[in-house]
Amino acid sequence: MGSQGEKLVVAVTGASGFVGRALVEKLGANSAIDLRACLRTRSDLPMDGVTAFILGAVETADWTEALAGADVVVHTVARTHVLDERDADPMAAYRRVNVTGTRRLAEAAAKAGVKRLIFLSSIKVNGEATPIDRPFTAADAPRPEDAYGISKWEAEQALWAICTATGLEGVVLRPPLVYGPGVKGNLRQLMKLVARGLPLPLGSVRNKRSLIGVGNLVGAIEACLQNPAAAGRTFLVSDGNDLSTPELVEAMAKAMGVPARLWPFLPALLAAAATVLGRSGMTDRLLGSLRVDARDITTALGWSPQVAIADELARMANTR
Repeated sequence: MGSQGEKLVVAVTGASGFVGRALVEKLGANSAIDLRACLRTRSDLPMDGVTAFILGAVETADWTEALAGADVVVHTVARTHVLDERDADPMAAYRRVNVTGTRRLAEAAAKAGVKRLIFLSSIKVNGEATPIDRPFTAADAPRPEDAYGISKWEAEQALWAICTATGLEGVVLRPPLVYGPGVKGNLRQLMKLVARGLPLPLGSVRNKRSLIGVGNLVGAIEACLQNPAAAGRTFLVSDGNDLSTPELVEAMAKAMGVPARLWPFLPALLAAAATVLGRSGMTDRLLGSLRVDARDITTALGWSPQVAIADELARMANTR
């Protein structure tokens, strides 16, 4: 697929983000790849020695120069969950970045003759929860519930429409919660609570949730760069070892070298208290199950997670 000698030319959007930075660090060490880091501002440069393109906002960027001669684009830019939402129209804000930005990038990639676009979507396209014994699969009908999930589903549909019209190869990855060095959001908040040794009323929770370490997600992206079997596919990915919330807290505590202080409390009472306090969203994720079946990508591409949960949590703990 390479268009410059034997090198594969790969452009990564969102190269300074949580996933993008980890991907740039991994691909930048591969001598067989000519890497291009696509960034919003010059201050976002992820690492020395990487060819960078400063493009501004994804929804208004001019991709002409960055994509000229590129073989593959990996699109990691997204408006993700905003804990302190201040936009007057959040749905429009999600669509502007996640849908319009993805559509314009795909159109530019097709025009530039890019062979493949790998889109980092989200398991929230499938929905918010599963029964503990029935994981999501890529064949399930999408049922996004919040603005983020809806915008990601709309972005997937926009990508597939462009692929159908132009011959651009699309690949979609839907990860569950991604963790690792530099993680933000609710998982970072939970890590801080565990680090402080605060007693957490989660000892009676009996759920299961799929996760994926950023190292394993980068590995899945790498597996999709050139494999012909990835074209036109949507893959769910995970670490392959689902954890209950108490198990996650215990694993985080072990990684940080602190005791896990869990005490039993009826989950129904926790949920009721969270509803009264307006924090039902976070509590749903702590109490409920969300599992994914990642066997499709293993069967199709031979990919399997290589980074142990304990190792990724240790890396995360060391950068908190």
